[in-house]
Amino acid sequence: MIQIHNFVFNPFYENTYVVYDESKEALIIDPGCYEDTERQELTEFIENEGLKVTKLINTHCHVDHVLGNAFVKKKYGVELYVHPEDEATLRSVEVYAPAYGFSDYTKTEPDQWMNEGDVVTFGTSSFEVFFTPGHAPGHVVLVNKEQKICIGGDVLFDGSIGRTDLPGGDFDTLIQSINEKLFVLDDETVVYCGHGGSTTIGKEKASNPFCAVKK
Repeated sequence: MIQIHNFVFNPFYENTYVVYDESKEALIIDPGCYEDTERQELTEFIENEGLKVTKLINTHCHVDHVLGNAFVKKKYGVELYVHPEDEATLRSVEVYAPAYGFSDYTKTEPDQWMNEGDVVTFGTSSFEVFFTPGHAPGHVVLVNKEQKICIGGDVLFDGSIGRTDLPGGDFDTLIQSINEKLFVLDDETVVYCGHGGSTTIGKEKASNPFCAVKK
């Protein structure tokens, strides 16, 4: 059974997820930990739960989701998985991070690519990779249909959607991603968002002011 624990890190109030199962193998998804206190909070949870981190995953590579990449890679000796279309997004963070106050940001290189239809495994569990551009050119979400879980990054929020005014963003593309990749999931699927609280596919299909669909 997949378990999910989230932390809210950095001034963007970004959700970092530790996902694990009964095997105690774990994924770290979108580590936004920048301050030492944030990194300590993450490591203490992992230690207290007796987890073994096996992979580091970025749903996309905007600054608030990658601030802890270098720390996690070094601390746990894991590889970084991103979609190839977001490699340039990741590389650009080094240039603009100081302008956001992150002067100590350490760049990282991707180790493995994730593409549409790939399967990310850990312990006895797995997620399917869905390619969902629009907020970022290489955005992906991770879906486990059996347990009705979606790690959604910044595609779909509770009553909102990801912004599309950043480089590589496109509103029409984002709406297409939501309609074709997320709204085909079971209505009871829980979406664990990159910011704010979680929501469900059914709720957003019925009432999201940007992308609700008629029933």
